[in-house]
Amino acid sequence: MVKLDLTKELKELYRPSAKKVKLANVPRMGFLMIDGEGDPNTAPRFREAVKALYSLSHRLRFMVKQGRAAVDYKVMPLEGLWQTRDGAPLDPQNRDAFQWTLMIMQPDFVTPELFLEAREVVAKKKVPLLEDIRLDRYAEGLSAQILHVGSNSGKGPVVETIYRFAQEQGYELTGCHHEIYLGDHRRTAPEKRKTVIRYKVRKSNDT
Repeated sequence: MVKLDLTKELKELYRPSAKKVKLANVPRMGFLMIDGEGDPNTAPRFREAVKALYSLSHRLRFMVKQGRAAVDYKVMPLEGLWQTRDGAPLDPQNRDAFQWTLMIMQPDFVTPELFLEAREVVAKKKVPLLEDIRLDRYAEGLSAQILHVGSNSGKGPVVETIYRFAQEQGYELTGCHHEIYLGDHRRTAPEKRKTVIRYKVRKSNDT
């Protein structure tokens, strides 16, 4: 049986440098995705969405492992796209205004047909929000990213570092604030948490 760790195969995207901001060309990939809004610390939908994404991702992994492909791959980390209703910068003091899309990347073995079959199986366990999850493709293209090690309160200076890098290199940030949560943040001390922070970029003179 083939064993596959996509975080190693896609090392540039899921194991970036923590020392400096670098550019990466992020290809179009498949994701399980679900949308929501509000403070992630208090919104029940956020917690339920995380549970639903992982439940479905683990079922799909089992089905691929037992199926014709016979590939044993590791479930990818949770990711989040963050923005506000009015397009204003994210304000940690106003988390109720957050809009988010949570997602977990899926290998190409996961087809729309397999997704529907897995969702039907997981639904028998009465997992909430399964009907809100979609299998979709998402591409960022040229992006600036860095690995942040530490608590959420330390992300602000890291984002500023990305902004300065983009400005110095003649780019501007576009799209959502993108975070990738490596490891299990629920079981990791805040000072040791690892988060990839990424922004899509374009040349400042592009239209």
